[in-house]
This record gives sequence, C-alpha cells and structure tokens, in this order.
Amino acid sequence: MSRIFRNLWGLVALLTLSTAAQADPSDIDAAARGVVRVVLIDQGGEEAAPITHGSGFAVAPNMIVTNAHVIREALVDDTLKIGIVPSEGDAGTFARPVAVSPRNDLALLQINDGSLNLPPLTLSGGGRANLGEVSAVGYPMNVDLAQGLEISDIFRAQPPVKSRGFLSGERPSRQFDTILHTAPIARGNSGGPLLDGCGRVLGVNSFGADSGGSDAEFYFAVSLRELLPFLRENGIEPSVNALPCTSIDDLNAAERARFEQQRAEAEARMEARKEQLREKRAAAQMQAQIEILDERDNAMALAMVLLLVAIGAGYAAGQLRAGIADKPQNQQRALIAAAIAAASLIGAVFVWITRPSYADIEERVAILMGETEGADASVPGAQAAADGTLICTLVPERSRITGARTDDVEFDWQAGGCVNERTQYGMVGGEWTRVFVPSSEAAVSVSTYDPETRTYRTDRYLLSRSEMEAARAARREYTPPACGVTDAARVLGEQQSALIAMLPDRPNERLVYSCETKKAGGIGGALGAAFDEEFGVGE
Repeated sequence: MSRIFRNLWGLVALLTLSTAAQADPSDIDAAARGVVRVVLIDQGGEEAAPITHGSGFAVAPNMIVTNAHVIREALVDDTLKIGIVPSEGDAGTFARPVAVSPRNDLALLQINDGSLNLPPLTLSGGGRANLGEVSAVGYPMNVDLAQGLEISDIFRAQPPVKSRGFLSGERPSRQFDTILHTAPIARGNSGGPLLDGCGRVLGVNSFGADSGGSDAEFYFAVSLRELLPFLRENGIEPSVNALPCTSIDDLNAAERARFEQQRAEAEARMEARKEQLREKRAAAQMQAQIEILDERDNAMALAMVLLLVAIGAGYAAGQLRAGIADKPQNQQRALIAAAIAAASLIGAVFVWITRPSYADIEERVAILMGETEGADASVPGAQAAADGTLICTLVPERSRITGARTDDVEFDWQAGGCVNERTQYGMVGGEWTRVFVPSSEAAVSVSTYDPETRTYRTDRYLLSRSEMEAARAARREYTPPACGVTDAARVLGEQQSALIAMLPDRPNERLVYSCETKKAGGIGGALGAAFDEEFGVGE
C-alpha cells in the first residue's frame, strides 16, 4: 500500500514540476533590483550632460553586464564617462570597462569606487524546450519621453520598466547565438536582462527585428551560450540555477497533496496495526485457553493422585493401629502412614484450590500481549531523532530556488530549540522558527525545523531597499533570548511576530531540507560554519 502511495506522490510531483510556470511579479521585481541604467556622460562642457543610455544588470555586487554597442562611443572618446544609475536608493556612480566583445555585443563594467552594492542576478542553467513566458527589464527611452523626464532625471534612481512576452525560439545571427522573443524592447533597453518566470537571466537584450519602419514584433537577446563563456573568461563565476521554475502555489499544492498522502498512509498503518493486534489477541487468547485447560487438567489429575494416596495411606494407618496389640512395632508404622495420609490430603486440597480458573485466561492474554508490545517499543521512534548534530540535504522537488545556495547544511539541534548551542529558535504557530535579517543582503529568511520529521525549511523574501530598511528597523527593536533562558521559545516567538507580519504573503524562494543524524567520522565542522554564515546564526 505504501509503495502505491509513494508512486502516486511521485506522479503528482512530476506533473507539478513539469508545468511551465508563469512569470511571478515578485520574482521579476526582485531581479529588477540589480538592473541599472548605463549612461554615457559628456564631461567636456561646464556641466555633465547625458549623451545616450542603455541598460545593464549586476552579475556581481560591483560588476555590470551590458551590450558592447551601449558603451561603444565611450571607448573612443575620453571626454565621455560611463555612469551607472541603480534602480533604487543610492545615487549614481561611474564605472570602467573591464572587457568588451563587439563580436557578440557584450561588455563587462566594474563600478569604480565600490559605492554600489548591487544584488547579482542569477542565470538560468536549464533548457528552454518549452517556449514559456519571459520578461524584458530595462530603461526604454520612449517611456522616458512619454513621462516628460528631464535630463537631470536620468541621473535619479528609478525602477526599470518590465514588459512581457514569450520565447519564440533560438536563432543564431551571423556572428553570435541569440534568443528570439516577443517581450517588447526599445532604444534604452539594450543591455538589460531577459528573464524567465522565476526572474533568472535567459539572455541580454540587444536589438529588435527590422519591420520596414513599423514597430518590431520580434526581439533578440544574446544567449547564455555567449554570456557564460564571456564572463568566465574574465574571471566572473556567476550564480547559475538549473532547477525547474515552479511557483510557490505549485509547491503549496504539492505539499498539501503530500500531507494528505502521508495522512492516508498513517491511517492505513494504524488500521493494519489494529488488524495485527486483533490477530495477535486472538492467537494469544487461543494460547491462553489451551495453557489454562492443560494446567487445570494437570492440577486436577495431581489432586486426584494425592487424594488416592491419602485414602490409601489412611486405610493402611487404620489397619496398622488395629494390630498394635498383637504387634507393638506397628505403632510407629501407623504414625508414618497417618502422616502420609494427612500430607497427601492437604496437598490434594491445595492443588485443587490453586488450580487455574477460567477467569485467569484474560490475565494470561494481557501478559502475552504485553510481551508483544514491549518488543514493539524497542523499535527506534521519532524521539530517537530529537537531538544531536544533523546533516541536512536539499530536497529539490519540494523547493523553489531562484538564486540561493543549495549546499548541505549542518547544525546541532537541542531540545528546547537551541541551535549550535547559541541560537535560540522561537515557537510560532506550533513550529520552531527563527527570522534572520542580514545587514549585507537584501533578503529576509524565515527558517523552521520540525524535529519529528527532521525537516528543515527556509523561506526567503527578496525585498526592496525600503522594505529591507523597515525589516532591519523592526529587527533592532528586540534582543532574542539566549539558549537556556526560561520560556525563551515563547518570548522569541512573540518578538518575531511583528517582523513576520511585515513580510509578503508568499516568499520568493523556499529551500526544504531532509536531515539525518551525522555519522561519526563524517563531514567536519565547516558546514556548521557555513550554516552560521548563510542563515545568520547570531543575528
């Protein structure tokens, strides 16, 4: 039965993961945090003036990818500088070209003074067999003109424009490999990312098809076949994610199906256990009845033998006593015979009284059933997995990942919700929970651990600059209790509630891990240090 349920669960998961996910606005918004406006600035006059602009996106906190044609003029005119204007928060800064490849229209820029710390975008490592929905993100000039933006507005942080379309295929141009799509782009979009439904980069938008003067209906992006080698040749190892793009709704539906399947399996196991106990009780009752009947028959037979001995010895004692006058030596023999008769009679009465009764059958059944239950209790249960050092491995089919690390996680779990002997988890909604708000990353993580199922889960919320500032302010409002403090779990749960209430309804990423006890002589403590760094232990 359990094998059937596992097969059904595998089929549900397969169908869920194989469904093409539509673009999630929150994922596109998260990716847009790392998209910038790339501006060519003329500093030859009294005031700096923008000449033209394109788009770009971060592949490292201080490294920007754009099109080679966007910065072409700055490469041959030393009066032109390359300006970088982020999508939110910080003022613009300057960048210098690190590598330019006109052959495939790619350029790599480095921010000069390190004043910008941009969230890098993740590149999609999966195939594009299904021609799903895509989004183009950038700064089209026609939108700036329609909004009546002035020259000074070009240097002000503004959110990029997002447009949607579909992949139309892959078609190599004369010089390099491109992706054909229908997400509208215009002048100014060049160098911006083309994103899949999970906000991962599929290509670098470059140009549109020439349709005889009318607006182009098809657009081209430099593919990852060109971008990945270009970055690696220049010492950049980008974040690449090849996992299927699934939605949180799909995961939630799969988790509900999985819960129902586990509940059905548990009910089936309970029913099987009840049936097994019924069969064992019937067998125990039969065995007890046979044993009691055998013991009663044996006791009755023994009592009868003792009674016969008593009668015989009593008769002999009487005969011997009657002949004492003729033979005085018979007196001692008569006493012995009388003693034997008395002892045998007492023994017969005792054996008869103490023989098992039919009422003893149920007690005997309880003893036999108790021995079975005692044997079952020796089987290791969930409690055996409560504490200790755990190694947790990602479960991809239960996870949604757009850019987070997927390394194994090692940590020490103690009863009472203490991790690594120093980080207390709070009890929120019946779950051991800890909220981490890092100071350097624009993401809030909510981690939970279930000791019974050995499941560790992290929900990551990729927030805007203003949302992160609000989250950090809320985090500064409380100091988590240390491990071992009385009622620490309840106190921390209450402290974290206000911060959790500020988060969006759905996370951008969900990482689900299956944990098992670390074996002696296994992996060292490096993973524990990685856990502290990745999940903000001590935050």
